[in-house]
Amino acid sequence: MATGRTHRPATRSRGIPEATVARLPLYLRALTALSERSVPTVSSEELAAAAGVNSAKLRKDFSYLGSYGTRGVGYDVEYLVYQISRELGLTQDWPVVIVGIGNLGAALAGYGGFASRGFRVAALIDADPAMTGKPVAGIPVQHSDDLEKIIHDDGVSIGVIATPAGVAQQVCDRLVAAGVTSILNFAPTVLSVPDGVDVRKVDLSIELQILAFHEQRKAGEEAGGENAPETGAETPAAAVPPAPRSTGGGRKGPDGDVPAVMPA
Repeated sequence: MATGRTHRPATRSRGIPEATVARLPLYLRALTALSERSVPTVSSEELAAAAGVNSAKLRKDFSYLGSYGTRGVGYDVEYLVYQISRELGLTQDWPVVIVGIGNLGAALAGYGGFASRGFRVAALIDADPAMTGKPVAGIPVQHSDDLEKIIHDDGVSIGVIATPAGVAQQVCDRLVAAGVTSILNFAPTVLSVPDGVDVRKVDLSIELQILAFHEQRKAGEEAGGENAPETGAETPAAAVPPAPRSTGGGRKGPDGDVPAVMPA
């Protein structure tokens, strides 16, 4: 089986848009579930619903792969699983290193989804000497002093950063200098990388903040609906307070001009 250092996925050379590439794993997950249930074919509408996209977008995405399905039959599930896996580079072995073996790093090390998608955790690396040699998910932790040697010996091209934000850039620089060209960043900071290096950022706190915004908006809509007058009902004139007179002093409330919902 080839390693990640000998082949790069063909998506860029074929001109597949980044938005389409980002949806391919969604299609693959839905197709894998169908395959496990021994479903032989699937329509674009069914697969789109399972992946959470519309069918027209799905058909456009698949056209970039040269897969158009069969009218009245749909798509062959097993062939699509192979085709998308090939485009994503998942038909080969991708050795991965995880740097920073705290709670998050240890959880990532034990995640079974890596191996099932062609990603082999080749090494766990941490700067804490007390962690050296300690097995995590069956893999002994190695000291960060050996990072460059580990990258070279295992032919690693993908690195996962799960360190505190303050050291993430330094770790990133060392990974790139050692030959890593793709980085999955869990540290709450923006990394600077040279051309030719891809970075994907995962920030759980940002996702929670976005959810909090939507929850606040829904709560405001519900409150507004409860206080809204019934359709056709007139508001008594006495209930409408008179507009305040301007005093010219420019005095503002305690919140001034600050909106109720601040942008992120």
